[in-house]
Amino acid sequence: MMKTPTSLLAILLATIVATSSFAQSPAASPATGSAMPASQAANATGQPNPQEMMKQMMEMSKLNDNHKLLSSMDGNWTFNIKMWMNPDPNAKPQESKGTATRKTIMGGRFVEMDVTGKMQMPDETGKMKEMQFKGMGLEGYDNAKQKFVASWIDNMGTGIQFSNGTYDPATKTLTYTSEIETMPGMKMPVREEIKLADKDHMTLEWYETHGGQEKKTMEIAYTRAGKK
Repeated sequence: MMKTPTSLLAILLATIVATSSFAQSPAASPATGSAMPASQAANATGQPNPQEMMKQMMEMSKLNDNHKLLSSMDGNWTFNIKMWMNPDPNAKPQESKGTATRKTIMGGRFVEMDVTGKMQMPDETGKMKEMQFKGMGLEGYDNAKQKFVASWIDNMGTGIQFSNGTYDPATKTLTYTSEIETMPGMKMPVREEIKLADKDHMTLEWYETHGGQEKKTMEIAYTRAGKK
């Protein structure tokens, strides 16, 4: 585990101590949603226990196999993408290519992903044209939530997508769920499955739910750069 800077520890400790000094009764103690048992987080007066809280915070900052799993996908990748945007179920998907770079940051706690590609998208007149696509993702494993977490932004919108996920070691599959709002008041459930075939190949399948029915609308096949 990386050492937390002394100045940061001092600030955290000062905050905890300040909170304790203003607590007048057990009712003013931290919310029950704390990551540690109440018996450890508070002393006999119901006030926060600085030592136990600091210990728990340091424990929550440690790396584990889930962080290593995400870091194992670091490197440069090429991808082929298929998108089913035509309402006709028999229509062929739109296909394009691109590149992606994954890099571990924050001492192994998060992975940053930069994506570049070209896509056929309608312009302001409705005519299809090739456009440059840029996207950025951030992934991690939240020890407190005990879930994989991710966010995504790109140059095709102004929202930030937040996702929670799980990993199935039997199938080597990460499954993320989220809800996106493409238009005001129009929220759409999304499910993503990232299958890790081996260290050089992975696929992402994107499922959207419309009218209560889930449909795959995108598939991305990643290959580590230089591999076939």
